[in-house]
Amino acid sequence: MATDQLSKVFSALADPTRRDILTRLGQGDATVTELADPFPISLPAISRHLKVLEGAGLISRDKRAQWRTNSLEAAPLKEATTWMEHLSHLWDDRFTRLDAHLAAMKALQDDTTDTDKEEESNDD
Repeated sequence: MATDQLSKVFSALADPTRRDILTRLGQGDATVTELADPFPISLPAISRHLKVLEGAGLISRDKRAQWRTNSLEAAPLKEATTWMEHLSHLWDDRFTRLDAHLAAMKALQDDTTDTDKEEESNDD
């Protein structure tokens, strides 16, 4: 099982319910009950999702009186985004090279087609 922080973040983000919870927390802090409201799952199931998010550093939990408030923590998302942007640049470079190669092949094909047409017209 992966133990590095980035792996924990991606593992936590792999679940759509947890992504929805993070989206909701992006609008402001919320209690477990408030977070559970739109989901057809139990409060204990929501709590398990919150523990995964907390373990990944994506949320923090604060207990005030009898309420446990959950807050979004953006720093791990920034780290994941930075990592993905690096890969995005690599793919962009590869696609740029592929585009150039395909353009060169098309130009070569066009030159060959033009040459064939000229030879045919000279034969007539």
